[in-house]
Amino acid sequence: MRLIPVFILRRIADRQGLVQVVDNIGWLFFDKILRLGVGLLVAVWIARYLGPSGFGLINFALALTSVFSAVAGLGLHGIVVRDLIRDPGGARLTLGSAVLLQVISGFLAYVLMLGVSAYLRPDDALFRCVTAIIGGMILFKACEVAAFRFESKLQSKYTVLVQGGVFVLFSGMKVGLILHDAPLIAFAWAMFAETALTGIALLTVMSRIDLRLKTLMASHDRVRSLLMDGWPLAISALAMILNMRIDQVMLGELIGNEAVGVYAASVRVAEAWYFIPLAVIASVFPSVSHARDCNRRLYHVRLKLLHDSVAALALSVALVTMCIARPLMALLYGKEFEAGGEVLAVLAWCGVFASLGFASGRWYVLEDLQRLALLRNLFGVAINVVMNALLIPLHGPLGAAVSTLIALWCATVLFDAFDKRTRDIFLMKLEALLLIGLFRRWFSR
Repeated sequence: MRLIPVFILRRIADRQGLVQVVDNIGWLFFDKILRLGVGLLVAVWIARYLGPSGFGLINFALALTSVFSAVAGLGLHGIVVRDLIRDPGGARLTLGSAVLLQVISGFLAYVLMLGVSAYLRPDDALFRCVTAIIGGMILFKACEVAAFRFESKLQSKYTVLVQGGVFVLFSGMKVGLILHDAPLIAFAWAMFAETALTGIALLTVMSRIDLRLKTLMASHDRVRSLLMDGWPLAISALAMILNMRIDQVMLGELIGNEAVGVYAASVRVAEAWYFIPLAVIASVFPSVSHARDCNRRLYHVRLKLLHDSVAALALSVALVTMCIARPLMALLYGKEFEAGGEVLAVLAWCGVFASLGFASGRWYVLEDLQRLALLRNLFGVAINVVMNALLIPLHGPLGAAVSTLIALWCATVLFDAFDKRTRDIFLMKLEALLLIGLFRRWFSR
């Protein structure tokens, strides 16, 4: 089954590699559009049902889980996908070693998260219970290797079918919880169960159609090489997640759950479209990687086109979102969340820099600049924490949004100007932000 429109398929039918890329993008779009439509509707319903305080508590726990999940990931996503593309014959050893690493790291990260949650709110039993349940999703981190395998082979349809099916099932379950006046804790259990079932199903599908789990292998040398390649990316991924979620954690500690609820509702709308640049990047980057090895000029052209495209898309979305932010929040979430409109107007522009960060992050891996990527993201986190500490007490959720915007600009764009190895990508991003590349292509036709 292909998701490519017939008129497009006719034009590219003789270019099988391009057909595979476009088909992969189509599946990823299908998955994210499903989540955008159904997921946003269910999330809005849950937010209205729980109110800003309850919704804030759930999202505070999710923010902590995201931080420790990044730690458990060990930076293996980009490394494993890269190695599977470069050395298909070593897939069993690469995947087996990655599974072993993530089983261990997932357990350790979960235990550490329980300790942190107890330290942050020792007298809040409900928060610690919700965090323990939702945080259990980290224990299934190892299951993501199946998605890595499908991504490396441009077979994202299997990931989409599994995740989409489970997602629809549990969306219906969450609606049922609302209709039956379920307590907040029930929604936490539903989130945990969804992640667990998705992970188990992904591994099952990979075993049935590609590599059986019992054939996977691990070795000391392969584990060590993955750790050596991945640790800078692990800290980098942690820094990126902190950039995106530290605001919710600091809001919860400095102001309270209600502020987190308003802010989290705005974030959910602002990030709803992020699947588009991520889907494009995930599907196009294998061809960018191949071009790097055989044709440097083509590599540069493809890389530039990718940055131009995601920047133009992000700028368009930001402009539209800013204009309709306040009425959109009131329409979706109700009067209790209307104050989130001005927060959404600021967060909409974060998508511009986040999209460029997604694209250049994969470029850092290709160029073996993982340690520099680590410094880049730590730079962003430091700015974000300082700005949050200054602005949240004064402006609440709006201060957190402004802090995130400044930090993303500094980390994803400005940082690249300071090192000669990244100066070309810095100029590429500036041209993308100013739409110079797209205008040049338009007028050269």
